[in-house]
Formats: sequence, structure tokens, C-alpha cells
Amino acid sequence: MSQRPRHAPDPARRRETSRRAILTAAFELAGEVGYSGLSIEGIAARAGVGKQTIYRWWPSKGAVLLDALMLALQGEAPQENAAPQDDAALPDTGDLRADLKTVLRATVAELNDPRFDGPLRALAVEMLNDPLLAARYAEHIEKPMRRMKTARLHSAQRAGELPQDADLGLAVELLWGTLRAAWLERHRPLTPAYADLIVDTVLDGLRAGARR
Repeated sequence: MSQRPRHAPDPARRRETSRRAILTAAFELAGEVGYSGLSIEGIAARAGVGKQTIYRWWPSKGAVLLDALMLALQGEAPQENAAPQDDAALPDTGDLRADLKTVLRATVAELNDPRFDGPLRALAVEMLNDPLLAARYAEHIEKPMRRMKTARLHSAQRAGELPQDADLGLAVELLWGTLRAAWLERHRPLTPAYADLIVDTVLDGLRAGARR
């Protein structure tokens, strides 16, 4: 009776499985114990790997959590089949005001989600003292998101929904920066109505500026 050929283990698949397990563990633990209670030791124990495996890929718990959040923001959780969405774009129905309200309302829901609120706040503080973490956040989250936002405003500008001389960079900062400031400073509740108010105020302001 012939034996079935044995397939050699796939090192790349094993590495990816370990990486996903680490990111899932970091995401889950951050929600359970908070950022202050998160540790490389705890992540390693939950993921079933050694600490050196984590340090081989990430220099700190902040870096691990950032990658875990990057995956989680692509879906409900950092699942095994999660993958970067290179073709991601903001909705473009031809109605800029409605599309922006949809996006900002979704952002409000995300920032109010306790799974993300604590870790995101912790990372915001951590990045103030960790330039490498801040640079990674900018490269993998902030810059791609800014490109998507600016692209949607360019589309609206070409369609005549925004003045041709509108400063689109400033518009992005006013729309999302205002929301982020309210979230960070907790100076007012984040609600869908507040998201709508930001969109209406910014778009009306851009049009009023063009008329002047």
C-alpha cells in the first residue's frame, strides 16, 4: 500500500497564521484590559507564541495594536482572511452632501464603539512620544485616508458641487478635524446630528466663500 506524499510545511502560511493570531489577541485584550493593561507577555500568551516572535515583527505593544486596529477597521475584527483594500474609496452617489453625511455618521459610530475608542485614544497619546509609531500611523492610515477624502472632493469639484477655487485640503481638515477634536477633547457628544451639522456648515461655508 503506497503512502500518500507528505507536503512540507509552508513557512509563509505558518508565519501569517502566527501574525494573525497575535493581532487578534492584541485587539481582544485591548478591549478586555485596556491599553495600560496590555503587554507583550499577555499578547504572546493569548496568541500561543513566544515573546520573541512578536518582537521579530513589532518593536512595541503600540505597534502591534496599530496593526490590529488597521485590520479591524477593514471589517468587524482582524480575521484570518482580512486583506488591505487597495481599491477603497468614499461613496460617490453624485450627492456630495449626502455622501459626506454617510461617511461622518459612520465615523461617529466607529469612534463611539468601545472596541475602538480606548485603543485609538491610547495610540493618540502613545504617538506623541513615539515618532516611529506616529510615522507608521501616518503612512498606513492617515495618508491613505486623506487621499480618499481629497479624491471624493475632487470628484465633487469636477461635477460642479464645489467651487473650482475651493481649498480641498482645508475642507478635509474642517470636516474630519472638527470631528476628531470633539472626540479627543470630549467637549460635546458625538452624534449623527453633529456629523450632519459639520457637513452642512463646511459645505455652506465653502459656497459662501466662493460667492464673495
